[in-house]
Amino acid sequence: MTTLTATPDAIKQAAAILRAGGLVAFPTETVYGLGADATNGFAVAALYSAKGRPSFNPLIVHVPETAAAAAVATMTPLAQTLADAFWPGPLTLVLARRSNRIIADLATAGLDTVAVRVPAHPIAQALLRAADLPVAAPSANRSGHVSPTLAAHVATDLGLHVQLILDGGATRIGLESTVLDATGTDPVVLRLGAVTGEDIARITGRPVILAAGENDTAPVSPGMLTRHYAPNTRLRLDIHNVRAGEALLAFGPDLPSHAGPMFNLSPAGDLAEAAANLFAALRDLDASGAAAIAVMPIPAHGLGAAINDRLTRAARAA
Repeated sequence: MTTLTATPDAIKQAAAILRAGGLVAFPTETVYGLGADATNGFAVAALYSAKGRPSFNPLIVHVPETAAAAAVATMTPLAQTLADAFWPGPLTLVLARRSNRIIADLATAGLDTVAVRVPAHPIAQALLRAADLPVAAPSANRSGHVSPTLAAHVATDLGLHVQLILDGGATRIGLESTVLDATGTDPVVLRLGAVTGEDIARITGRPVILAAGENDTAPVSPGMLTRHYAPNTRLRLDIHNVRAGEALLAFGPDLPSHAGPMFNLSPAGDLAEAAANLFAALRDLDASGAAAIAVMPIPAHGLGAAINDRLTRAARAA
């Protein structure tokens, strides 16, 4: 495993690895992704193996522009409206696969739909254009573990399994993309994320449907497994009093009495700041040796809905 600052030469090297069927980790505006050639079933199989990810859990395919998405998926009027508003950006659209079957069946878990996204990060964009192929890229971490927001997180989880990590510093948003079923006329959110339901409703002028949360046997989207984004340390949610031996995941200026390890997601109570800090905070507190992590209440509006979704999944017993 090699970690390189994402210079133009390093991006060219990463693109060559992808074209040869290898695995590359790279930053997006949400979290770091583990990339493989989405048209190469052997490369996709290696990706699943590296993550320890169930092969029935479909992957997100990253492309550099809407035209590239339309080459592998059918863009409905709803999808086009959303793409015009949010691409490049942290929104993944689940669409019907084209009959050309460019994307390997394993990347879609054998489904007739494919999840596609156009990332906004300049390094991700440069890599996709240099590789000149669609890239399957789930988060670059062990399956079910806390998502990575730094190159060092990727090295800790997957260092033995990835040929190259492109280091682009800390990711800006720190929370995965929203996944939305755009095969019909109404927007159906399959995974809460960085684009809020309010954002989607404003753009489409249609009510947003939130799909029933979990599916551990045949998910139609990434991020639908019951336990996901989880540290090894047990979480207790919506806590106002911290027990002895616990670490505190705090939010806002008014904190409970606590003498142990602590990470405040946002002292100012800013949900965007909290989202950006969430996964790094969970990793830090997981390494503290605490008996459990007590999590203060997070407001449920806007980005808070996605933060609470991640915390709820992380807190569920294995």
